[in-house]
Amino acid sequence: MTKIEIKPLLEAGVHFGHLTRKWNPNMAPYILLEKNGIHIINLYKTVSKLEECAQALNKIASSGRKILFVATKKQAKEIVSNSAKEVKMPYITERWPGGMLTNFVTIRKAVKKMSAIDRSKEDGTFESLSKKEKLQIDRLREKLEKNLGSITDMTRLPGALFVVDIRRENIAIREAQKLNIPIFAMVDTNCDPREVDYAIPSNDDASKSINLILSHITLAIKDGLSERQKEKEIKQIIEEKEEKKTKEEKEKKDDKDSSSDNASKNDSSNVAVEKSVEKKKRVRKKTTTKKEK
Repeated sequence: MTKIEIKPLLEAGVHFGHLTRKWNPNMAPYILLEKNGIHIINLYKTVSKLEECAQALNKIASSGRKILFVATKKQAKEIVSNSAKEVKMPYITERWPGGMLTNFVTIRKAVKKMSAIDRSKEDGTFESLSKKEKLQIDRLREKLEKNLGSITDMTRLPGALFVVDIRRENIAIREAQKLNIPIFAMVDTNCDPREVDYAIPSNDDASKSINLILSHITLAIKDGLSERQKEKEIKQIIEEKEEKKTKEEKEKKDDKDSSSDNASKNDSSNVAVEKSVEKKKRVRKKTTTKKEK
């Protein structure tokens, strides 16, 4: 993973917190100073926490589990969706569906309903419906696509959550806490860092700040995915070698068995020949004795 520098974070405005009157006292360890009524975040702490988060997410990605990105605020929507698509991870950028994690079975049913509508369009059953029914199904499909289209590949609960603005996404945070799912989040000076497992003290309102933090996070996830791919390839090579070895051993065993069978056949045929020769000799001997008499 690449080393995180202070200068780009400074240029992106990651250090700008909220107004001092809106601060959360639990963010005190991450605040450097107060300037013009605004809290300034200590970027050295940000770098330290960001590296810690990146390493943890790298391990989760390399283990094959999904990381769900959550951001419904206007300035973060597009950035989060693009970042999640880049690493092929699920994301929620529209309204958080209540019970998304705690009632995951029902959410999966809704996703299956969406795929069932697609199948009906492919096999022609959709065309046999009336105009009104078609319109209703299309509206339902659009609604499902808008809210759940980004999580169609998420067949089980995610291995972690990455959240932008934990105050806004408080329902998602509570659901993840109930299920003991690790929470990674950008935490501003007006939030409580104790609510998440991995807090990155940073400005969660500026699009430049969100973009920069997410670029480091996605890079760490990419590294984790590439490590997993390499492990898979190595495992496949080992399996192929073992398969080849067992095949060769089997062929050798078969050859050995066939050669021993041939040898036993030859031995039995030789014995039979010898017996027939001896029989002929005995017959000849009897005939000669009879003539002599």
